[in-house]
Amino acid sequence: MRYHSCRAAPRLTHPWRPSPPSHPSHRAAGRSVNPKEAILDLGSHFLENSRREFRGVKALADKAIAQLDDAQFFAAPDAESNSVAINVKHVAGNLRSRWTDFLTTDGEKPDRHRDTEFEIGPEDTRAALQQRWEAGWAVLFAALEPLSPAECLRTVLIRGEPHTVVQAVQRQLTHYGYHAGQIVFLAKQHRVAAWNTLSVPRRQSAEFNARMQEKFGKK
Repeated sequence: MRYHSCRAAPRLTHPWRPSPPSHPSHRAAGRSVNPKEAILDLGSHFLENSRREFRGVKALADKAIAQLDDAQFFAAPDAESNSVAINVKHVAGNLRSRWTDFLTTDGEKPDRHRDTEFEIGPEDTRAALQQRWEAGWAVLFAALEPLSPAECLRTVLIRGEPHTVVQAVQRQLTHYGYHAGQIVFLAKQHRVAAWNTLSVPRRQSAEFNARMQEKFGKK
């Protein structure tokens, strides 16, 4: 399987981490809808949920990476496929480029060299790559945390292409979910029977559903 194309990809779901609405409905009894207020409320919910989802994607990848030894971390299925290390290096580079000065500069920075993110050099130790991974995610959250609902429709650029903030956030969430899925898939192939599942274990869906109903269902 080849992993180099990463623009359009399905989004991962997180069945263990539901994202319920955090804002009361504007259609509560006796209250009229203020369109501007409703839009801002939706923007607030979007940003809050996006932060939650980004943390979930990172946590998923982190839990998979933690199960690997160094040999497994760097091992690739074949010469044309990416290792976990390559995925980590690429995502780290993308994070730094896209989220540094997110609102004011193009997301493809002049000093980014994307092609080198798919190469492992002598300096690319596991510790160095994971440090870059953590630093990249820190840039993302530093940019995402202060965003306000009023900024959701601002225009940002990625390779000169205009995106609203909403579009750019969703694009990156999809992209990182795609690579987290690769990391999980590769880690599972390496670990085989020793793999610790990160989702609902096989043949335990009924028990999981019952726990979720008990936690969130109507009393």
